[in-house]
Amino acid sequence: MGGRTFEHHARGGQRGAPTRSRRSSAAAPTDPRQTDRVAGCAAPVREGVAVTALGCGADGGFALETSDGPLRAATVVVATGAYQRPHRPATAATLPAGLQQLDVDDYRDPGDLAPGAVLVVGSGQSGCQVAEELHGAGRDVYLACGRAPWAPRRIGNRDLLWWLLETGFLDGALPDPSARLFANVLASGHGGGRDLHLRTLQRRGVALLGRFLGADGDVSHFARDLGGTVAWGDNAQLMGMVRRLVAERGLPAPAIAGPEPIRDDAPARIDLRRLGAVVFGTGFRPDYMSWVDCPGAFDELGFPVHDDGASTAVRGLYFVGVHFLRKRKSSLLVGVGEDAAIVAGSIAATSR
Repeated sequence: MGGRTFEHHARGGQRGAPTRSRRSSAAAPTDPRQTDRVAGCAAPVREGVAVTALGCGADGGFALETSDGPLRAATVVVATGAYQRPHRPATAATLPAGLQQLDVDDYRDPGDLAPGAVLVVGSGQSGCQVAEELHGAGRDVYLACGRAPWAPRRIGNRDLLWWLLETGFLDGALPDPSARLFANVLASGHGGGRDLHLRTLQRRGVALLGRFLGADGDVSHFARDLGGTVAWGDNAQLMGMVRRLVAERGLPAPAIAGPEPIRDDAPARIDLRRLGAVVFGTGFRPDYMSWVDCPGAFDELGFPVHDDGASTAVRGLYFVGVHFLRKRKSSLLVGVGEDAAIVAGSIAATSR
């Protein structure tokens, strides 16, 4: 609960103050009741206040429980971020209890892990970055791979993000509900931005494995699907969009090399006695239902049921910063402002 960022717009509420958790606040005031004003906005701000529960009030408003006492609001905007609850596959339960296991959310430094090789399960952005850091620290690293798209950090003389924005890739709508669980495009901002994906990791000496299937005693098992996983991530869709944009705008054509071959000789099992730790980078899931008690507000995956950020089940309840809320970029800093403006406009329209 302590990491939750929560904002509310209270019309006639007891305390019209947005609240932020202590963890999300860079410099929380000594007095948690201290308030300030957001530049250009009349709303007071209270920092260092954690929201632990939100319920639909009997009068149609909302009742909140916070570390600074109860709160009432007529309208609530939930903006708690896209990465809420670390997810582990069911097969994680088959690992020996004595083997150190942690989620990427809890990983801080290679020195915090027990001596020995490290198995990283999951090859999204976080999993790849952790695997790279551990290998750089001198650890033997195994990376159990899942599906994630990748692209060069620079295409021609422009950064990947420019192409993602200008091609409209980040404006893509939700193709199907399960897409909200897909990994982001693999890349790294470390050192000013560079390539980081399965091929670069294999070249540096990280041992790539197929999907983690589980453990049997001291032996862990992996699918023989590494080649297919890598091919899936080659992201022909984005490269096609780049070529179309170049043709439409008459831009200099960047050299787009085909993907390099990859060694598909991954072992199907490893001896767990070689490992000091296992780090899970297998994504995140929504956690709204652990603290928001508003029946019908969330679907079977735990995501908000909404129309342009406005809950279709609960009047006055809004969401921003959700994966594919409206577009692929909705959970990113580069895209959340667009959705926030729509939500703010909707709130203003209902306030008249």
